[in-house]
Amino acid sequence: MKVYNQRIELPILNEKKVTLSVKREDLIHPFISGNKFRKLTYNLSETKRFGYDALLTFGGAFSNHIAATAYAGKEHGLKTIGIIRGEELVDHWQDNPTLAWAKEQGMQFKFVSREAYRSKESPEFLEQLRQEFESFYIIPEGGANALAVKGCEEILTEEDSVFDVMCVCVGTGGTIAGLINSSRIHQKVLGFPALKGDFLQKDICKFAQRENWDLNTQYHFGGYGKVTKELIDFINDFKSKTTIPLDPVYTGKMLFGILDLVRKDYFEPNTKILAIHSGGLQGIAGMNIVLKKKNLPLIEL
Repeated sequence: MKVYNQRIELPILNEKKVTLSVKREDLIHPFISGNKFRKLTYNLSETKRFGYDALLTFGGAFSNHIAATAYAGKEHGLKTIGIIRGEELVDHWQDNPTLAWAKEQGMQFKFVSREAYRSKESPEFLEQLRQEFESFYIIPEGGANALAVKGCEEILTEEDSVFDVMCVCVGTGGTIAGLINSSRIHQKVLGFPALKGDFLQKDICKFAQRENWDLNTQYHFGGYGKVTKELIDFINDFKSKTTIPLDPVYTGKMLFGILDLVRKDYFEPNTKILAIHSGGLQGIAGMNIVLKKKNLPLIEL
């Protein structure tokens, strides 16, 4: 599938004399979309280089990374192991579209308590995993490591040098670090965290080589995975007007934030913005189950 930049035509953009395009990274692969494809590319090469036959990674119930890793493993002939946050899922994973799909691709699950999950990077926890699963290549939660950042550095191309501001949603910080490293000297990178809090700065600084970036923490809508009717209405309206589907955890919040900042004159006239569509659309089915229980509008597929 071909990635391209889609120009957005909305009255507010014309009124404020701001240009907005969306880089359709969600089209890069039918099942390993957006930044997950970029993050996994070099990690998969490293897995084969060292002769591992299994990938082990971490994630929550609706994790895009879990779904992508499961399919990537199947595609490359590797076993996959998912360490899933939440023991309550052990008897109900079949009801979760993301986990059911990952299982269908051959992923083996280990469900752990939230308390145990918080110590997933400790030597003791990792030693337990090695005793249980023996040999495997570890990919961190969200896929964020140096090789993932290297992959994300390839998101931007020569034609993107015309843009002034690159916008991206932020989960673990790997994607924005890649964009920072590959951006041009005249460009600013603006991140929209999906999580509540300011703790991401430190994680990003581990990999980012420049200081031309900032985080806007105003558009998390209450925290990771939290949504409101206003956000859902925006996502459905945006798709209706642009044909671009957005997910409610990451890209929906980012585009909501970008257009709200345009309204508030955050961007100077004639600013050219490029928003990175990082995929994540597989999570919509699971979110719609949650929305239905809360009697909220559903996200149109």
